[in-house]
Amino acid sequence: MAWSLLLYLAFGLFIWYPLQILVLLILGSLGSYSPQFVTLEELASFVSAYGAALIMSRLERRPADLYGLPLPKVFGKSFWLGVFLGLSEVSLLVGLIASRGGYSFGNLALHGAALFCWGALWAVAFVFVGLFEEFLFRGYTQYTLSRGIGFWPAAVCLSLAFGATHRGNRGENLVGVANVVVTGLVFAFALKRTGNLWVAVGWHTSFDFGETFLFSVPDSGFVFDHHLSNSVLHGPTWLTGGTVGPEGSVFGFLTMGISALAIHFLFPAKKQTGLSQTASG
Repeated sequence: MAWSLLLYLAFGLFIWYPLQILVLLILGSLGSYSPQFVTLEELASFVSAYGAALIMSRLERRPADLYGLPLPKVFGKSFWLGVFLGLSEVSLLVGLIASRGGYSFGNLALHGAALFCWGALWAVAFVFVGLFEEFLFRGYTQYTLSRGIGFWPAAVCLSLAFGATHRGNRGENLVGVANVVVTGLVFAFALKRTGNLWVAVGWHTSFDFGETFLFSVPDSGFVFDHHLSNSVLHGPTWLTGGTVGPEGSVFGFLTMGISALAIHFLFPAKKQTGLSQTASG
């Protein structure tokens, strides 16, 4: 198990490093907060994570679909259900903050064709954010670590790592990191119940899109360019999340609890195939 994870990491870095240099050469002048830069950066990262998994699947003689992204279900109904759930959650979260006077939508910052153009660019960017982060923390790594220590111990370890990677974000704080850890566990629960990552990928995609573009608030400490409105978060940090954004609000833990219940009822426990079945053994 340990050697498999180390090999996976080595292959991933071997692919990732030249791709990141290429991204900087192509779009470095645009700045890291533009949707074009985020798209290429996250695409390169996903290619690295998934490419390394393809190599490991050959070495270990296993189908790559076991790692959570079965190709027959690519962008199928599970993904779109996840998109709906993610938009619902972020809307509920921002709505709860607004109900306590902590959020104002403000004036539109984009109009006409620009609104649709930048919205589409951000939607594409966050598809790759969702693909990369979900596969990195709940794909090959979850499958392989589960074989050694079990599904939930692996999910806890990887969710803590997921949170730790956000700690370095500008504007992030400990409450926001804790919410990221809880989010990782809820997405692992979705993986356990569905047997693949497509619901989590869609959910991750639309939640980030909702924060960044639709509601125009900080996303894990980042304030990206070209968002929909000149919105304002005002009030105590416990309510609004402050520089973290809504993920740092105490209401974030409530909405993730509701999300876990939604997964429980939408996907009743039953014998699974694929990644979750193997991992739980």
